Amino acid sequence: MLRFLTAGESHGLACLVIIEGMPAGLKLSATDINRDLAKRRSDYGRGGRGKIEKDKVEILAGVRYGQTLGSPIALSVKNQDFENWQAVMKIEATNDQAEPLTRPRPGHADLAATLKYGQNDIRNVLERASARETVSRVMAGAVSRKLLGQFGIRVASHTLQIGKVRTEKPRPSFEEVATVFGRDPEIRCLDPKISSKMKTAIDEARRNQNTLGGVVEVIASGVPVGLGSVMHYDRRLDSLLAGALMGIPSVKAVEIGDGFKMASLTGSQTVDTITPQKTGFVRQTNHMGGIEGGTSNGEDIICRVYHKPIATLPRPTRTVDIATGKSVKAIVERSDVCVVPRAGVVTEAMTCFVLAQALLEKFGGDNIAETRRNYESYLKHLSIKRGG
Repeated sequence: MLRFLTAGESHGLACLVIIEGMPAGLKLSATDINRDLAKRRSDYGRGGRGKIEKDKVEILAGVRYGQTLGSPIALSVKNQDFENWQAVMKIEATNDQAEPLTRPRPGHADLAATLKYGQNDIRNVLERASARETVSRVMAGAVSRKLLGQFGIRVASHTLQIGKVRTEKPRPSFEEVATVFGRDPEIRCLDPKISSKMKTAIDEARRNQNTLGGVVEVIASGVPVGLGSVMHYDRRLDSLLAGALMGIPSVKAVEIGDGFKMASLTGSQTVDTITPQKTGFVRQTNHMGGIEGGTSNGEDIICRVYHKPIATLPRPTRTVDIATGKSVKAIVERSDVCVVPRAGVVTEAMTCFVLAQALLEKFGGDNIAETRRNYESYLKHLSIKRGG
């Protein structure tokens, strides 16, 4: 079973992740992980934190001579900003504690989590609820991406919408999406004119001391038939993907294939017709987004993730002081104007992880060679069943 566990606070010493269940023999280097971390750092709409952090991984355990050992993999990214927060985030007991934060921000975990954990200082929960934690998810996703690459599975994303600005370009090929970062690293939109308009929208929101949400689309190519399960709700691939993507901070909706659009269409308009092909079967369309009955069907897997605007506003909204019960203005924490472009990297990371989980559930072995044998045997079996 492949799983990961993250640890760390936004302004703490480091962001950490431990990955368990990765087979032995997978080639892995810091470069593989830093590549994805760099994409998370660079985009349009970031706040001041992005200018401070370097986000370079340190591999602490689970790798020797550039290959995984089959043991838990421990990864760490130091928070450079910790130097400025040592007094506030001090680990040891002290009589010189920072003044408690007591004015929760609407739209954040501040109030609900403070009440849940019996705290009187909001910082005790907002540090962990911060999207800074996604650094750890990107590290886990990068390792998962490396595994998927051994089996010809690739994952990429692009920006569909920021605020009210949306690209109406027809559904792109995977190859187009895979190269978007090289052409537009700041917005990651396939349409240059729309990308420019998205930047303008972000600039306007910044001037107005506001924030913007948007939509990211992620595509997984090369996924074989049969990942996931039709048998149980908690093993359905669409269920697993939706849960993992919904768990990304600021996400409020997840769509698979043409999910939202199909709700207003008829069955005859949405069925993906199956036709024979020399090497098997092919679908003429992909309204289902590559998943039928909770199982991958061999087509590209397509998911869209909808992000709400960041709730931390430079012009704070009204709230209630949990210490006095009086109406006050919410606290203001440093944040981004728009997270959508770099949220695509986090979306890719979680998609990679879920697909890696499903891959190992289907073909898993204790080492890469064993997993590959299982995979190739399955493909050979499919070829026989198809008459290939």
